[in-house]
Amino acid sequence: MENKPKEPLIHITKRKALRWTAAWRIRLFAIVISLLLCALITMITTGLNPVQVYVTMFQGAFGSARRMWILGKDIAILLCISLALTPAFRMRFWNLGGEGQILIGALATASCMILLGDKVPGWFLILLSVIAALAAGAFWAMVPAACKALWNTNETLFTLMMNYVATQLVAYFVIVWEVPKGSGKIGIINQNTEAGWLPVIAGNKYLLNILCVAILTIGMYIYLNYSKHGYEISVVGESVATARYVGINVSWTIIRTLLISGAICGLTGFLLVAGTDHTLTTTLAGGQGFTAVMVAWLAKFNPLGMVLSSFLLVFLGKGAGEIATIYGLNQSYGDILTGIILFFIIGSEFFINYRIHFRGEHKEDKPAAAQPAAPASVTHASESGASAAHASENETTATEKREDTADV
Repeated sequence: MENKPKEPLIHITKRKALRWTAAWRIRLFAIVISLLLCALITMITTGLNPVQVYVTMFQGAFGSARRMWILGKDIAILLCISLALTPAFRMRFWNLGGEGQILIGALATASCMILLGDKVPGWFLILLSVIAALAAGAFWAMVPAACKALWNTNETLFTLMMNYVATQLVAYFVIVWEVPKGSGKIGIINQNTEAGWLPVIAGNKYLLNILCVAILTIGMYIYLNYSKHGYEISVVGESVATARYVGINVSWTIIRTLLISGAICGLTGFLLVAGTDHTLTTTLAGGQGFTAVMVAWLAKFNPLGMVLSSFLLVFLGKGAGEIATIYGLNQSYGDILTGIILFFIIGSEFFINYRIHFRGEHKEDKPAAAQPAAPASVTHASESGASAAHASENETTATEKREDTADV
């Protein structure tokens, strides 16, 4: 007898699509486990009360009205960048140039504020600034998009390298416009006149940014899920060959989508310069162009889900900074806790998409209507009985035929 290969101890199968409630239960369970692990690490390494550490993290984000507004502003900016990258990601165009597109939009905004601040009315200056920022960001994204559509270049490397070009352009103009000379920075643009600054609503300079991004989130959700362009983006992302077969102009879809993506990144630069920071630096985006990639991925490229993932990342960042300040810990310690929590959240996606089976466990449940197979011995006996019956019947027929012949 041949020995059958031994079944592996663990095997993995693809899950059927889970309901969103089940998927979020898995994510919440992962968050709870990560918090318990962080608490254990905190007790062992620092001797601090982990509950008090978590309370401090919460206070870092919600400890005062000002902190809550800053939290909302940071969420809005990160969400805006994520919304910009989402159309390209749905099309499987990996746009890693969000950082550069933000800086170019910010540079265009600062240019309008510095060069036209005392030449045109304030409302018209804001209008010119936003148009310039949208156009600059769209152009910066169109260059790699056109190269991808025409010559099939690698969009990941192309968009990534353009970040460095944008950073050096901003660095050059910061030196050109530096105030005072030799300081290496621009300072607050139009500080005395506030020309080009977005208006303050209800006594808060962050509220307008938050409202703009909220409207943009709803608009992007409708655009991607209920418009013809959104359908074309999804088809191109699934299969370029299928898109061409059904008559979609793939090259134009790529360029159009990246124009939208770059324009929204440019709008982010406008909101930073004209809305909150009122200055221009090479670190204005603060690496959020790359953080937004994680935000979009965690939310499965769903604009509404990005609200939650943006909140989570910003909250963890604020909390990490707060515990480093209050307890005199290195900033890296807070980043370690943040990394552990994110690791569990990202890892939970594996259990949402796949299922682990152990040896002896059935991969799939059998249908209720299916009847168990008969044992081999029973089957063999049945077959033997049927053969014997068939032979007896043939013998009887032959005997009857002989008797008839004899009568004749």
